[in-house]
Amino acid sequence: MEYAIKTLQQAIQHFADFENCRQFMVFIRWPDGEIKCPYCGSTKLTWLAKARVYRCYGDHKRKKFSLKVGTVFEDSPIGLEKWLPAVWLLANCKNGISSYELHRALGVTQKTAWFMLHRIRLAMESKSFAKMGGNEGGGWSEIEVDETFIGGKEQNMHLKRRIELRGSAGSMGRNSKTIVMGILDRDARQVRAKVIPEVRRDVLQNEILNQVAPYSFIYTDAHKGYKGIDSKEFIHCTVSHINEYVRGQIHTQGIENFWSLLKRGLNGTYVAVEPFHLSRYVSEQVFRYNNRSTADNPLTDADRFMLAVSQIEGKRLTYAELTGKVGETEAF
Repeated sequence: MEYAIKTLQQAIQHFADFENCRQFMVFIRWPDGEIKCPYCGSTKLTWLAKARVYRCYGDHKRKKFSLKVGTVFEDSPIGLEKWLPAVWLLANCKNGISSYELHRALGVTQKTAWFMLHRIRLAMESKSFAKMGGNEGGGWSEIEVDETFIGGKEQNMHLKRRIELRGSAGSMGRNSKTIVMGILDRDARQVRAKVIPEVRRDVLQNEILNQVAPYSFIYTDAHKGYKGIDSKEFIHCTVSHINEYVRGQIHTQGIENFWSLLKRGLNGTYVAVEPFHLSRYVSEQVFRYNNRSTADNPLTDADRFMLAVSQIEGKRLTYAELTGKVGETEAF
């Protein structure tokens, strides 16, 4: 079964009918067409059309379940006819979409739209543990590594906050900013990025060792935290931005391009992002970057939407978790 939805307009019209939503969710969650109870795995089910839930005849307490159970949509009173267009918008808007924009577009409250967007960002997070680079093609891969600092400008902060963040030198420097580290595989044109606690050598190099396969060229700037990564498995090349930005193939322009895209969305669309939530905004931009349309891989808006929806299962984010009252749920 394939879906011929190509545009946002078609998606809105198609998902306005709940039966289309139901068939689509069944297609995404149970591609073989055999619907299973998320609690016990039983296939002995009945669809209750009026209540819009399935009834399971297995031996457990929760006999009924909706199509949202076991996904990032679970326990949401918002219908699938609004959830699915929201996924389309976030997956395809190059600079993201703010909660105020979504609340006006869907007719929900701004608070609800904010919660919806964070759930969708969670679905966009990649769970791939395969290392980047290596020499599978017979030659060494080229990997760019860099870090960036994200945070507000000192002149925009309250005086009390500026005093709290100032160091002994009398200036805040980067004390007030959150650090994000990125790794770009030039050959695969894929990026990974995550929030890190600090730019110590052990933190930076552990991330490289965990994410990059042996037999790779590592290109970085002259930050001292990368010194010592040279070994039989890695060749480390640096470029000093004090004197130059590019020396042949040695540069970090690719990952810096990703930083510009990330900051464009944060500064232009979201305006103010708490450090506590930054990792999900980073995941959102990583998803769009890694699934952009290229000459080798011409992806459409519909392709990105289908990929995002295919990752909704097994993830959960409650409002208490989102606001920091309890820890985030790993999976259903």
